[in-house]
Amino acid sequence: MEFAIVDIETTGGAAKHGGITEIAVLIHDGESIIREYQTLINPEQAIPTYITGLTGIDNFMVRHKPTFEAIQDELWDLLNNRVFVAHNVSFDYGFIREAFLKVGRELKTPKLCTVRLSRKVYPGMSSYSLGRLCESQKIQIEARHRAMGDAKATAILFDRMIKSDYQIINQSLKKNTGEAYLPPNFPHFKFKEIPTACGVYYMLDERGKVIYVGKAINIRERFKNHFSGQLLPNLKQKLKTEVYDLKWELTGSEFMALLFETLEIKRLWPKYNSASKLPKRMFGLFHYEDNSGYGRFQVSKITKFFKPIESFFSLEEANTFIKTGITTYGLCPKLCGLRKVNCEPEEALRCEGACDCIEKPSDYNLRVAEFMQKIKESHKEILIKLEGRTSDETAYCTFESGMLSRFAYLQNDQIFEDIPSMLTPVAQVPETYYLLRQFIHQLNPEQISVLQTS
Repeated sequence: MEFAIVDIETTGGAAKHGGITEIAVLIHDGESIIREYQTLINPEQAIPTYITGLTGIDNFMVRHKPTFEAIQDELWDLLNNRVFVAHNVSFDYGFIREAFLKVGRELKTPKLCTVRLSRKVYPGMSSYSLGRLCESQKIQIEARHRAMGDAKATAILFDRMIKSDYQIINQSLKKNTGEAYLPPNFPHFKFKEIPTACGVYYMLDERGKVIYVGKAINIRERFKNHFSGQLLPNLKQKLKTEVYDLKWELTGSEFMALLFETLEIKRLWPKYNSASKLPKRMFGLFHYEDNSGYGRFQVSKITKFFKPIESFFSLEEANTFIKTGITTYGLCPKLCGLRKVNCEPEEALRCEGACDCIEKPSDYNLRVAEFMQKIKESHKEILIKLEGRTSDETAYCTFESGMLSRFAYLQNDQIFEDIPSMLTPVAQVPETYYLLRQFIHQLNPEQISVLQTS
């Protein structure tokens, strides 16, 4: 078995958009280095000044150097059919694989990460960076942050590890363990502990701070997929670098996982859940009486100062709702905020004269009250019964005005009348209203009970 020990320098951290500026490859036959290769590469894009400050490689140095396409054949012969070894292997392999894809080749080789190997051979270290490892092992790095200098240091470290325990190679190369995809600082024994059940998971950084919250039907598979797929490469690389630990909570059902994920994101505000942290722009239906005594409705954005009688996730949804009210109860489009001028006789949506003060306010407001009563009736508090985390428990959650208000996991022998008082209150989050709309049609009628009118 031969190993290609690789180190690269790049224009940035994202393989999809970045370029390689230097590469070094050392071929190790299991006993010693038998071949060396090194070259600067023209990345065909500008090198940022902060990268130049780190590596010393600037645009002038690579201007007349070969492109990746020009060296692809030689590099393919070096890497193909050998085990690809690097310190934080996903970074180097990701860039090189992406570069080959751009020239019509797909690199598929086994991979070994010296970060992960060193965690097994040298357990208990506070840091497994190349610099710290070489310092602890008294390995001199000839040129730090240059491809050949780092590659030679990695090769010496790799040589020592495999000669101390060659079995770690076979163990690490076993197929389908998921190890090759995992973050370098994440212990493999922890991966085996991750459940394959449904729930919510929390990615933690070196300090134990939650940096990402997600939900999954299979938590272990979902965690692995964060780092093995091609989607969101920038996020994948950031998480891979920062994740040190994982915690989880089982939920029993996908619906509960979605609800709990939403609550936890709002509670913790993890930095890599940026899309979820953005507040939803919601619209509300507001009611008031004008100076002439007519009941009016108006759709506008919801603020913290006024409570709407109904909420919507889009203006279109709100307008559709009010149009249904107009046709059902004979309301005036102008007084409902859909028109700025009085109704015309030939229009499909028109009133019985309220906008012209032909119909008395008292008569018109009877229909307004009827419409509002229907809205209030739709806000009944409901109790939903869901699958529990184990066979001897059930999940219960209540929704008020469509939003999750309380939930708990209870033993199956509870008296139904006592259940609502046993649930734990939660902060009402508008997103749970949207989730209820998505999932309620999937529930059986026996799972839903009406408790009371809000």
